[in-house]
Amino acid sequence: MTAAPRVLVVDDEENIRFLVESALQLADIDTAGAADGRAGLAMVEEFRPDLIVLDVMMPGLDGFEVLARLRDSGSRIPVIFLTARDSTDDRVRGLTVGGDDYMVKPFAIAELVARVQLRLRQSGDFGRPAVLRCADLELDVDAHRVTRAGATVDLSPTEYKLLHHLLANTGRVLTRAQLLDHVWEYDFGGDSTVVDTYISYLRRKLDQVEPKLIHTIRGVGFCLRVDS
Repeated sequence: MTAAPRVLVVDDEENIRFLVESALQLADIDTAGAADGRAGLAMVEEFRPDLIVLDVMMPGLDGFEVLARLRDSGSRIPVIFLTARDSTDDRVRGLTVGGDDYMVKPFAIAELVARVQLRLRQSGDFGRPAVLRCADLELDVDAHRVTRAGATVDLSPTEYKLLHHLLANTGRVLTRAQLLDHVWEYDFGGDSTVVDTYISYLRRKLDQVEPKLIHTIRGVGFCLRVDS
């Protein structure tokens, strides 16, 4: 199984975080966001990103200091700086402290996505066509095709996105809040039964044969795996 790459977006402007995360998710990249440098450093440990999109001008720890701390700790995660600073000195500093790329606001979102994809290809195995598998269940990302036991399974866009996230995290228990955030792309503080509804849709289409793959972890969430 080839998991989707993970990108952490650290920016104190909520609209920028939302824009960047949404565009990356449309490119089949898993994302997480942080609103300041300290939260970003904590998310590196929790989310374990393959790349970081990092704002420079933030309250508390700025982007340069965040990257300096990462490099001092031995981390070699690629970093693309986002900043309103466009002076040559700032660009040189960003690259000198260990940044891999530097984009000035305002920026073209398509160009940022392209640069992220390029850096991911250079640093990992994310340029190859991805086929996610669990037992006889397969999801071909490039063909946008799902099969179970060799038979094609027709899914709605939301069902497909939910299955993609479950497969990318095979064996990992995902809470309803995590699924809402990654699949429906917003934080949800109210009724989360929409997750249960779509899990039931997937079960009807995928788990009519053995082995059953979608499991409810009582009081926690859901997990896609093969139980021994």
